[in-house]
Amino acid sequence: MSIQPPSLPWLEPGDPFPPAARAWNVASEAPGLLAAGGDLSVTSLKRAYAAGIFPWFSEGQPILWWSPDPRMVLQTRSFRLHRSFRKTLKHFSQNSACEVRFDTAFADVIGACANSSRNGQAGTWILPAMIQAYIHLHQAGHAHSVETWVDGRLVGGLYCIAIGKAVFGESMFTLVPDASKIALAALVGFCREHAIAAIDCQQNTGHLASLGAAEMPRDAFLDQIQSAQQATAIDWHFSPLYWNHILSA
Repeated sequence: MSIQPPSLPWLEPGDPFPPAARAWNVASEAPGLLAAGGDLSVTSLKRAYAAGIFPWFSEGQPILWWSPDPRMVLQTRSFRLHRSFRKTLKHFSQNSACEVRFDTAFADVIGACANSSRNGQAGTWILPAMIQAYIHLHQAGHAHSVETWVDGRLVGGLYCIAIGKAVFGESMFTLVPDASKIALAALVGFCREHAIAAIDCQQNTGHLASLGAAEMPRDAFLDQIQSAQQATAIDWHFSPLYWNHILSA
């Protein structure tokens, strides 16, 4: 006997989100799917992330809202630095032509992530409406880009959401080998500097698992972000000193 998922709630713009626990379970065809509709305003996105919910949909679909269980999370103390990448990172940190920047090219980063996703990589949900919504969220101070620069050229990076000390990773891109991993390592170093315990990775992938991310029950994840988001907002900038949290670990 097949198990039918419950009907999907439809949201009008500004409607409150259902509790994350009402998301379709693993027996459904779309585990973690919580609701459809609503809007991508700054207010709605902040409320969603604060409740452990994120938007993810493809062209031709309505806005779809998700909260999977279990949740893939990188505990920053668990970041895995493989030997070969340690050498790459050490060389990068000592090269004056290489640097990490925060929030100097947010639109370029999210645009590059969208272009990468259309080449068959995960993330085909980064549609023009999503790009514009996250640019507005960035302008409001809640979305950030972590950028890898070499010889004055943006070669990789990621973007994420931050509410207090709750950090939610979204998507990465790379134009040269390891550039996105360098950005992630920089984010981990920044998080360790500011006592940020975890980075939400949303869903399980082999790549994230190889870097130390692991699944945790959604209830535990929600408890973690509830306490983290109450912390005072942090000044998002990167210092080369933060590499010490990675290379000396």
